[in-house]
Amino acid sequence: MEVGGVQIGVMLLPVSVLLMSAAQMYPPQRPAVPPGAPTQSAPAPDRTDDGRQQAQQHLLSGIALTGRGQFSEAIPHFLAARGQVADTFALEFNLALCYVGTRQFHQAVGILTHIHGAGQHAAGVNNLLAQAYVGDHQPAPALKALEDAARLSPADEKLYLLVSEACLDEGLLDLGNRVLAVGLGNLPDAPRLLFQRGRFRSRLEQTDLAEQDFQLVRKLAPDSDIAYIADAQQALLSGDIPEALRAARQGVAAGHSHYLLLTMLGEALLRSGATPAAAKDFAEAQTALERAIQLRPNYSSAHISLARVYLLSGRVDDAIIHLEAARQQDPRNRAVYPPLAEAYRRAGRLDQAKQTLAALSELNRLEIERIRSAADGHAGYVSGSGGRGH
Repeated sequence: MEVGGVQIGVMLLPVSVLLMSAAQMYPPQRPAVPPGAPTQSAPAPDRTDDGRQQAQQHLLSGIALTGRGQFSEAIPHFLAARGQVADTFALEFNLALCYVGTRQFHQAVGILTHIHGAGQHAAGVNNLLAQAYVGDHQPAPALKALEDAARLSPADEKLYLLVSEACLDEGLLDLGNRVLAVGLGNLPDAPRLLFQRGRFRSRLEQTDLAEQDFQLVRKLAPDSDIAYIADAQQALLSGDIPEALRAARQGVAAGHSHYLLLTMLGEALLRSGATPAAAKDFAEAQTALERAIQLRPNYSSAHISLARVYLLSGRVDDAIIHLEAARQQDPRNRAVYPPLAEAYRRAGRLDQAKQTLAALSELNRLEIERIRSAADGHAGYVSGSGGRGH
């Protein structure tokens, strides 16, 4: 996992997020021994030393699990080490990171406000705090934490991408636009920030403005992965599936293996009619989507598309696994519910199919309320669309 790994350029892990590695926090150290000094045998361990050593091992195990994105598994290790290790910042920060990764945002906020502004790590703390506030649906403190981080690290493109991606996940489009306004104020020609703004504009049905952003991305970074992604995204938005397929294939052929590009390739192939009967295209779609999930396990849109491939192949149980993962990562994404209900039905799990359709009905009701509120000039709930990244 990257330090400050960005979800778009992204999940996510359901959260790519900040991570401090064990090597950063615990560089190898040896005690200084004067030349010629006699060596001393290690003191006999006592129970206190054993307890501290065990706590230290819990801390290092938690950090290792966090580095692999195993947030739920890491949390008990951090809790077991609490109050027994010297580096409390490392423990508390990584525990908060795991709470964000498991959508326990309120717990994360409590920790991060306690270690808020912690010396050289203040920008990273504020970055994660902003994401936690977004997940907890507290827009005002989220924006303040973002602005505090931006003052400390104004050229950190990933800061704005991570926090805006969290806003996209939570349907807080107005807040996300304000985050991007801060970012573009500091980095006006950053292609990834412009692409992100285009995604927000497309979600707000500001199609012309979104297309302008995507065109500017291609102009500023014509041979980059984000340029091919912008090209494919614009084509998908306009319904030009052949053009989306051409752009995605061209980007992959150019050596780009970005998870968004691979997901768009798989999606374009499916929309163009790839089925098991068209073995070559179908295999290409499956390979692209499986690779996308390897690169970004928490990207729900890739899970949904791959589940469609598995349903077409008759692999119903595999489809359910990916659809349940997508729902856990992005419960507001209405696109997950119809194929999940179908998969449950095909597996004979009729009660779960009914529950899934009922959940979809509730999300549809909330979307209708949002549209009505928007018509009255009020910001409201916006359903998700894919997890941090698409």
